[in-house]
Amino acid sequence: MAAAQGRLSDGTGGMDDGNEEDLDGGGAVPPPFRAAVDALRAARLRPQIEIEPTPAPRRLAPYAYALEATVVDGDQDLADGRLVLLHDPAGHDAWHGTFRLVTLVRAELEQEMAVDPLLPEVCWSWLTGALQARGLIYGEPSGTVTRAGSHYFGGLAERPASSQIEIRASWTPREGLGGVPDTAAHLASWCDLLTQVAGLPPAGPGDASVVTLPQRRGPQSR
Repeated sequence: MAAAQGRLSDGTGGMDDGNEEDLDGGGAVPPPFRAAVDALRAARLRPQIEIEPTPAPRRLAPYAYALEATVVDGDQDLADGRLVLLHDPAGHDAWHGTFRLVTLVRAELEQEMAVDPLLPEVCWSWLTGALQARGLIYGEPSGTVTRAGSHYFGGLAERPASSQIEIRASWTPREGLGGVPDTAAHLASWCDLLTQVAGLPPAGPGDASVVTLPQRRGPQSR
């Protein structure tokens, strides 16, 4: 299993290596944020999930750390997503806390699944269910589930119609000792959501009741 990695934005400039040095070497990074990021970076993930560094947003909060993940099966990508940890030491009225997690998850769909009228509600329940399954307490959840369909014409007419599901969401993790949320557990829950949307079987026997999307036809080649 691979350890999670990512990039830090301290809200003062770009996403260069200096931000990582600030995190690793001291700097002005608040200790709760440092601890939360350290937990993310040390998390161990399923081997089917590949984590890549990605620039963190600069304007959403004074401090941000971003991870980008892809669920892979051989040389095929089944689903991908982005998870961003935001931190505002002064607190945020909309968050009701000093931390916020923001995510985007995407996957291709079988056409028969795409027309299911209950699919958006089911996908949202996968997110909340993944958090609850690990005993996580969170607040102020919000988000959207979007189905998009593509039909091809002219020179692309030979391509079959395709559909995609997209989950955008954010929530406030409960802060524990020292004001630090259990970011490793939240990352694990997010990875559970990613693999569920990708159609992979549950990671362990205890998750046998989890229902996943059937694996889609023609996942993207890498």
